[in-house]
Amino acid sequence: MFLGIGQMAATILILYVSKLNKIVHFPDFDKSIPVKLFPLPLIYVGNNLSGLSSTSKLSLPMFTVLRKFAIPLTLLLEIIILGKRYPLNIIVSVFAIILGAFIAAGSDLSFNLEGYMFVLLNDIFTAANGVYTKQKIDPKELGKYGVLFYNACFMVIPTVIISFSTGDFQQATHFQHWTNVLFVFQFILSCLLGFLLMYSTVLCSHYNSALTTTVVGAIKNISVAYIGMLIGGDYIFSMLNFVGLNICMAGGLSYSFLTLRGNSKPAQPGDEENALTVSKT
Repeated sequence: MFLGIGQMAATILILYVSKLNKIVHFPDFDKSIPVKLFPLPLIYVGNNLSGLSSTSKLSLPMFTVLRKFAIPLTLLLEIIILGKRYPLNIIVSVFAIILGAFIAAGSDLSFNLEGYMFVLLNDIFTAANGVYTKQKIDPKELGKYGVLFYNACFMVIPTVIISFSTGDFQQATHFQHWTNVLFVFQFILSCLLGFLLMYSTVLCSHYNSALTTTVVGAIKNISVAYIGMLIGGDYIFSMLNFVGLNICMAGGLSYSFLTLRGNSKPAQPGDEENALTVSKT
């Protein structure tokens, strides 16, 4: 939680200084901002805290596999909240990722119920965060910088209070390596990279769909799973688990191929007429 607070503080500082220097632009605060942003701040802090909690409970490969369940949840929420529709081949690719996750998780020899609960909760928050972020970053609303800045502003104080009440803040401040220059450098770097990760995620959602952002993250994470097998030290090998990881990767690559192919198709005359009809409606 203390690291989460550091990342929120870095986000506020970077965006505020950038706004003062006219590098980025987002609306000044007024009473309509909380209404426009809700419920994103609650989802945002839930996503951060559940993610940090789940990472320490599971082996790295299994954590990355179980995070795949955020994908069908994102698909479902985009249909319900944003009214999007996806072709069958995209849906099949998504469920191939989930099938692989089920196979891999079913053979997990280091099963940890608490870890599984935390990571599945994190999946729910991730899906909701992606879909609502896509909805809120509309330039007519707050824009991508406004969403990042006001999210961090609204949630940094509640997170500090939670951190104090759980003893996390005191434990972090009494950590013995704060005098270690290398540790302090790495902590600050983690805070800055946390901001960079949040910004790149919002930027990806801005130019693509929330589902694409989630799948891109899944494809990236599967490489972490492969590396974790070799150098993590906490991966327990089983053939079923390994097969499941590879099915996950195949589903993710299939989704990427289908999405890129769909985006590269030239518009057909019928499509233009349909688009015109929709715009007139």
